[in-house]
Amino acid sequence: MRLMLMIKDFRSRARNVIGPFVGLTLVVYFAYHTVQGDRGLIAWWRLNKEVVQAETTLAGLDAVRDKLDHRDVLLRPDHLDPDMLEERARIMLNMGRDNEVVVLRHPDGTLDLPEKTAPPPQQ
Repeated sequence: MRLMLMIKDFRSRARNVIGPFVGLTLVVYFAYHTVQGDRGLIAWWRLNKEVVQAETTLAGLDAVRDKLDHRDVLLRPDHLDPDMLEERARIMLNMGRDNEVVVLRHPDGTLDLPEKTAPPPQQ
């Protein structure tokens, strides 16, 4: 008889515990998948970071494109800029005038300045 009362008491308490336990388990499951997973908050933050980086890259490429478009306009036959034509001709033909000094730039942006030398003796 005492065993029967213990079993009945256990079942009664189990009914009172199972509902909240299942509810808590569901809340934990959905909370975990809200943060983790392919569509979770962490993925959303990572995706937003990638969008910001892509927009920054796009802005830089737009600036380069605008610069190249401007140079293209200056070299068009209907609107030819003499200075731009002379610059391109000097670069393409690798030529300069006798009284000019050529200053070369390295890819890292530093300048390769010519050493000062004495002018040639005049005769």
